[in-house]
Amino acid sequence: MQKNNSIHTFHIPVMGLAFTIDTPIRVAQFGISSVVSITDDDLIEKMRALYSKRFGIPYQEITTKAYDYRAERITHYLNLMNTIVNEKIKYFKLELIESKKALENFISILPNKSDLRKNLQEFINKGISKKESLSQFIEKKLVKGEIDVNIMTKVDKENFNGNERLPIEFNDAHASLRGFANSELNSSVVLSAGMNPRLYSYFEQFPDFFPNQNGILKKKIVLKVSDFRSAIIQGNFLAKKGLWVSEYRIESGLNCGGHAFATDGFLLGSILEEFKTKREQLIQTSHEMLIKALEAKNLPIPTEPLEMKITVQGGVGTAEEHEFLLQNYCLDSVGWGSPFLLVPEATSVDEETRSLLAKANEEDYYLSNISPLGVPFNTVKGMSNDSWKQKRINDSKAGSSCPKKFLALNKEYDTHGMCMASKKYQDIKLTELEKLKSELTDEAYIKLKKRIVEKACLCVGLANSSYIENKIEAKGQQQGVVICPGPNLAYFDKTVSLADMVKHIYGTINILPTNNRPNVFVKELGLYVEHLKKEIENYSEAITSMQQKKWATFKTNLIKGIEYYQDLFNETTYFLDERVDIQRQLKSYKLQVSQIEI
Repeated sequence: MQKNNSIHTFHIPVMGLAFTIDTPIRVAQFGISSVVSITDDDLIEKMRALYSKRFGIPYQEITTKAYDYRAERITHYLNLMNTIVNEKIKYFKLELIESKKALENFISILPNKSDLRKNLQEFINKGISKKESLSQFIEKKLVKGEIDVNIMTKVDKENFNGNERLPIEFNDAHASLRGFANSELNSSVVLSAGMNPRLYSYFEQFPDFFPNQNGILKKKIVLKVSDFRSAIIQGNFLAKKGLWVSEYRIESGLNCGGHAFATDGFLLGSILEEFKTKREQLIQTSHEMLIKALEAKNLPIPTEPLEMKITVQGGVGTAEEHEFLLQNYCLDSVGWGSPFLLVPEATSVDEETRSLLAKANEEDYYLSNISPLGVPFNTVKGMSNDSWKQKRINDSKAGSSCPKKFLALNKEYDTHGMCMASKKYQDIKLTELEKLKSELTDEAYIKLKKRIVEKACLCVGLANSSYIENKIEAKGQQQGVVICPGPNLAYFDKTVSLADMVKHIYGTINILPTNNRPNVFVKELGLYVEHLKKEIENYSEAITSMQQKKWATFKTNLIKGIEYYQDLFNETTYFLDERVDIQRQLKSYKLQVSQIEI
């Protein structure tokens, strides 16, 4: 059974297409794990060229003329990152041995209660006279952070050679998976956005996802889920194929960055409680299914269940919240995403956008409809993409030129697929709308037009920040930057060093400018209450009994979640200074929910 040997209790989740595109190169030598999006192979190839030049590594371009260029680009970039990270940690270990100051600085960013911190401090206290002993210790105990990758399962566009549809393994997500599977990495693929049965079945083609004779997985599967039911369904599907889920990464449905997948009113605390109480059941059920599947495949069978981690992310902002989540729910790690957008050493963000994020307040962060996927999308007012998009609308040229087509998934007008943010798609929709204009009120016409033209080109917008930061030429139509932070970032107001952010996570220092930030659970609750109110208010179709039942269930789940929180905050020894205020807020939200008419 593989054991968790991470030296940190936090990880940096994937952010956008580009914001964590090279984060492992920046932070892995400090033992910090992070996740890279492997969606945009064009950006990936440009980053490979950039880092090959920067580190003096031979580079040969993989053009789109190559047979399997998408997977090849991903494999080569991941291998390059692995090579660079291995070199960086080798030199970092030497620096720790040679420099007392470097060692002290490293100790200062380790978890306060970790054995590694305690043991390294003992070397300093005793005086580093025996460098050989220190060297042996560091070599054995200092492990690099994981270079994990992310695939959005539903972003799996079919591809064509002319009018000929290519085999399914050349679909975007399938090719991304192949790129990771063929790489040298010993790490995990994080699957987000729900189940894709065809993609999940494709994992069976790669031996690295099955345990070897020693029960070791070279490559692991991580599922990002929003509730326990989703975890059971997806985990069982994979276990029946002999595939083990090494981690369930629970993300807040609304208090997160990027696309927001709201639950049916289930709140994060209640979800974590269910995972805590049913963890062993989840492990045993998966293990039994796994054994049967491996026996059928005549593959090695683990003598005991493989490691299964439970982690959480979304809206965490203080050291007390971090420690509470770890301890109260027996979690293995807590994801800190959006705050790292303000850390130049960790993420790829251009100066203008980082400045925008530092200045933005609560009112500037909002849940938008700009995603072509039709899923609510967390973002912030004032993005440079907004002005370029509005200029095209004003010039009667709404829509994007759609150069990358990763989200060209709508087949309403084209069997090859079109993106709802593309000019081609919006021209068709706007022409249809004009024909109906005489039948509509001015208000209805404006509302429908906005719904068409508000879609943004995420493929380009979410990558542009890295192009700008690294001074990489971006050809084609000017799109500006789209960024997708969670609402929690509103409470952080300045760029900070990597060391200071890590110290904030562990409570050594506090970088928040105010104590007015709501508790992570209370903030998410507020978002869910507003979500239900708006959904009912904006519902334009005839309300059916089924829809009423759905809202009633949502409302019931919210009230149950609030009652769970009321008991939780009465009993916990955490948040004592906030307890009275939190209980007051919970009581207020409970009253609001009870008064919602369905």
